[in-house]
Amino acid sequence: MFIINLTYVKELSQVDSFISEHNAFLDKFYAENKFICSGRKVPRSGGIILANVKDRPELDEIIRQDPFFKNGIAKYEITEFLPTKFVPDFERFLSEQTN
Repeated sequence: MFIINLTYVKELSQVDSFISEHNAFLDKFYAENKFICSGRKVPRSGGIILANVKDRPELDEIIRQDPFFKNGIAKYEITEFLPTKFVPDFERFLSEQTN
């Protein structure tokens, strides 16, 4: 599992011009069960995505599809982690991760 920490490197007006495309990107990977949750940072300096993918190469391929990445809107910090404690309903994501 990965935490994707986006930090905007452009003005919010430029961020906003790509928000619709970025949301479509998010929707695509939610539909594929690759993203678990996402949202804006507070204050609005970027965002966080929790991704459920098998490995870093798969994640890198996904990130390359993000309009924010393609247009130099954000920089990305990636943290891989192995969940060891979680609420019972979260376990289904862990079983999907190994498939």
